[in-house]
Amino acid sequence: MPDDRERLIRDLFAAYLGNDRQRVADALADDFRFTSPFDDDLDKAAYFGRCWRDSGWIARHDIERIFVRGDEAFVTYLCLGADGRSFRNTEFFTFAGGKVRRIDVYFGAARKDGRFLPQPR
Repeated sequence: MPDDRERLIRDLFAAYLGNDRQRVADALADDFRFTSPFDDDLDKAAYFGRCWRDSGWIARHDIERIFVRGDEAFVTYLCLGADGRSFRNTEFFTFAGGKVRRIDVYFGAARKDGRFLPQPR
């Protein structure tokens, strides 16, 4: 089962990179919830309405680690933007019925040309 969870996470990251909204929607449970430093407990419809955008600005995701335990997983990744900006995030996933039920995102620092980019508060 942990391999299935890891595969689902990797497939989800590939779908984001491919800007495949339907594939992402299919991976999310009907009662999906999303929380980040900018968003509090969004449902699936609000998530797509507020957070989905063209992923063409992303050059690639480098998944650094995935830890799966039962129906939970942590993922840390480096996102590299087409503009040279990069940031590292960690996301906490929970699963139910073979789908992603919840994602809680913890933002890391943004960098460009090897320098820290302060983020607005």
